[in-house]
Amino acid sequence: MSNHQILNTADHAELRVHTHASAEFGDTAMAALIVPEEFRQVQAHYPIVFRRDAASGKFVALALFGFENGENLFLDGDVWDARYRPLSIAIQPFLVGRAPDGEGEGQVHIDMGHPRVSTSGEGTRVFDEHGQSTPFLEDITRKLGALHVGYQASGDFYDALARYELLEPFTFEVPLSNGSTHSLVGFHMINEDKLRTLDGEALGALHAEEHLMPIFMALASVSNLTDLVARKDAKENRG
Repeated sequence: MSNHQILNTADHAELRVHTHASAEFGDTAMAALIVPEEFRQVQAHYPIVFRRDAASGKFVALALFGFENGENLFLDGDVWDARYRPLSIAIQPFLVGRAPDGEGEGQVHIDMGHPRVSTSGEGTRVFDEHGQSTPFLEDITRKLGALHVGYQASGDFYDALARYELLEPFTFEVPLSNGSTHSLVGFHMINEDKLRTLDGEALGALHAEEHLMPIFMALASVSNLTDLVARKDAKENRG
C-alpha cells in the first residue's frame, strides 16, 4: 500500500533504498511512462508506443519492455539489460509532490510503502551521516525535475500529434520459433505516411515547436521491435 511522505532528514535520516533491478522491486512491468524529452535516450533501446486513456481520450507515450502484462524482457535476475532506464522507473520510490496546501514548488516525496524502501539496513543511503543529500539523492532530484518538466510540457506535443493526425492504431504479430504467436494490440504509433505528406509549413511549425525531433525518435524506435521479438523468443526457448 502506498505511503507518500515528504522526504526530510528528521524522519528519513537513516533511509536506505534498493537500487538494483529485481522482480520483487516491481520491475516486471511490460511498459513504462516516458516523456518526449527522453525519446532520444529511449529509442536507443526500446520501442516507443502510444496509448490512449479510455476515460480522458488523452495519449501517453510508453517504452515497451515486453508483449504481455508482467513481462519485462530486459530484466535478467538483478540486472537490467539496457544502458538507459526510463525516468519513471529510475526515480522509484521517489516522486514529485506538493505541500498540503497545494502551493509552492514541487517537493521530493517518497513512497514508504514501495518495495524499494529497505527495511533490512541494506541499500543506498539517501542522506549521509551529517544529514546532507548523498550523490544518489542529488541524482534522483535531477531526474525528478526532468520528469516533472517533461510531463508538464508533453501536452503541447500530443496536441501537435492530434492536430496533424499523426497517430494511428497498430497490431503487431510476434511469431516465435516454437510455433506460437503473440499479438500486441491496443497501442498507437506515428503514421509515417502522414508525416511524409505534411507540407513545409506544417513541418516548419513542428520543428519550431521542438516536436519534430521526438517524432523522428519515436519512428526510429520501431526497429527495436525486432530485438524485443528476439528477446521473447530466447526467453520462450529457455523455458
